Amino acid sequence: MFLRLAHQHRQFVQDLVMNLQALAIVLERRGYPASCYTCGDQMNSASFMVSLGNNHLIRFLVSDYGITWTEMRDDRELMKLEGAEAINQLQELANLVKQSAPAYTSGKALAKKS
Repeated sequence: MFLRLAHQHRQFVQDLVMNLQALAIVLERRGYPASCYTCGDQMNSASFMVSLGNNHLIRFLVSDYGITWTEMRDDRELMKLEGAEAINQLQELANLVKQSAPAYTSGKALAKKS
Protein backbone atom coordinates (compact mmCIF):
# COMPACT_ATOMS: atom_id res chain seq x y z
CA MET A 1 0.00 0.00 0.00
CA PHE A 2 2.73 2.51 0.94
CA LEU A 3 4.70 1.88 -2.24
CA ARG A 4 1.57 2.57 -4.27
CA LEU A 5 0.96 5.80 -2.35
CA ALA A 6 4.57 6.90 -2.85
CA HIS A 7 4.25 6.28 -6.59
CA GLN A 8 0.99 8.23 -6.73
CA HIS A 9 2.56 11.11 -4.85
CA ARG A 10 5.52 11.23 -7.26
CA GLN A 11 3.10 11.22 -10.20
CA PHE A 12 1.07 14.02 -8.61
CA VAL A 13 4.18 16.18 -8.15
CA GLN A 14 5.27 15.54 -11.74
CA ASP A 15 1.81 16.52 -13.04
CA LEU A 16 1.85 19.65 -10.93
CA VAL A 17 5.31 20.61 -12.22
CA MET A 18 4.19 20.16 -15.85
CA ASN A 19 1.16 22.37 -15.21
CA LEU A 20 3.33 25.02 -13.57
CA GLN A 21 5.59 25.04 -16.63
CA ALA A 22 2.58 25.49 -18.90
CA LEU A 23 1.18 28.29 -16.72
CA ALA A 24 4.52 30.11 -16.82
CA ILE A 25 4.50 29.94 -20.63
CA VAL A 26 0.95 31.30 -20.84
CA LEU A 27 1.73 34.11 -18.42
CA GLU A 28 4.89 35.03 -20.35
CA ARG A 29 2.85 35.20 -23.57
CA ARG A 30 0.41 37.53 -21.81
CA GLY A 31 3.27 39.85 -20.89
CA TYR A 32 3.94 38.87 -17.27
CA PRO A 33 7.48 38.02 -16.19
CA ALA A 34 7.12 34.37 -15.14
CA SER A 35 9.42 31.41 -14.68
CA CYS A 36 9.32 27.80 -13.65
CA TYR A 37 12.56 26.12 -12.69
CA THR A 38 12.93 22.42 -12.02
CA CYS A 39 15.73 20.48 -10.40
CA GLY A 40 16.97 17.60 -12.51
CA ASP A 41 15.10 15.80 -15.24
CA GLN A 42 12.76 13.78 -13.01
CA MET A 43 10.52 16.82 -12.40
CA ASN A 44 10.14 16.05 -8.70
CA SER A 45 10.34 19.71 -7.64
CA ALA A 46 9.82 23.17 -9.08
CA SER A 47 9.97 26.84 -8.26
CA PHE A 48 7.36 28.93 -10.05
CA MET A 49 7.37 32.73 -9.90
CA VAL A 50 5.34 35.45 -11.57
CA SER A 51 5.37 39.21 -11.23
CA LEU A 52 1.91 40.71 -11.50
CA GLY A 53 3.20 44.28 -11.56
CA ASN A 54 3.34 47.01 -8.90
CA ASN A 55 5.89 44.97 -6.91
CA HIS A 56 3.36 42.13 -6.61
CA LEU A 57 5.06 38.72 -6.72
CA ILE A 58 3.72 35.17 -6.48
CA ARG A 59 6.00 32.25 -5.63
CA PHE A 60 4.81 28.65 -5.72
CA LEU A 61 7.14 25.88 -4.59
CA VAL A 62 6.50 22.18 -4.97
CA SER A 63 8.66 19.26 -3.88
CA ASP A 64 8.47 15.97 -2.03
CA TYR A 65 8.63 18.01 1.16
CA GLY A 66 5.56 20.11 0.50
CA ILE A 67 3.74 22.71 -1.51
CA THR A 68 3.68 26.42 -0.69
CA TRP A 69 2.15 29.55 -2.18
CA THR A 70 3.68 32.86 -1.11
CA GLU A 71 2.29 36.19 -2.21
CA MET A 72 4.37 39.32 -1.67
CA ARG A 73 3.98 43.01 -2.33
CA ASP A 74 6.78 45.54 -1.84
CA ASP A 75 8.99 42.75 -0.45
CA ARG A 76 6.47 42.03 2.33
CA GLU A 77 4.72 38.71 2.64
CA LEU A 78 0.96 39.11 2.25
CA MET A 79 -0.04 35.48 2.38
CA LYS A 80 1.54 32.08 2.72
CA LEU A 81 -0.46 28.91 2.12
CA GLU A 82 0.50 25.25 2.10
CA GLY A 83 -0.84 22.02 0.65
CA ALA A 84 -4.36 21.97 -0.75
CA GLU A 85 -4.93 25.66 0.08
CA ALA A 86 -1.85 26.56 -1.97
CA ILE A 87 -3.11 24.52 -4.91
CA ASN A 88 -6.55 26.16 -4.65
CA GLN A 89 -4.89 29.57 -4.83
CA LEU A 90 -2.91 28.43 -7.87
CA GLN A 91 -6.19 27.38 -9.49
CA GLU A 92 -7.58 30.84 -8.77
CA LEU A 93 -4.59 32.39 -10.55
CA ALA A 94 -5.10 30.02 -13.52
CA ASN A 95 -8.80 30.96 -13.63
CA LEU A 96 -7.92 34.66 -13.66
CA VAL A 97 -5.54 34.03 -16.55
CA LYS A 98 -8.29 32.24 -18.48
CA GLN A 99 -10.86 34.97 -17.86
CA SER A 100 -8.70 38.07 -18.02
CA ALA A 101 -7.81 40.31 -20.83
CA PRO A 102 -4.13 40.13 -21.76
CA ALA A 103 -3.20 42.38 -18.82
CA TYR A 104 -3.85 41.56 -15.18
CA THR A 105 -3.83 44.98 -13.52
CA SER A 106 -4.36 44.32 -9.83
CA GLY A 107 -3.87 41.59 -7.29
CA LYS A 108 -7.07 42.46 -5.41
CA ALA A 109 -8.67 39.06 -5.96
CA LEU A 110 -5.59 37.39 -4.56
CA ALA A 111 -4.72 39.89 -1.86
CA LYS A 112 -8.23 39.88 -0.34
CA LYS A 113 -7.53 36.63 1.45
CA SER A 114 -4.53 37.94 3.35
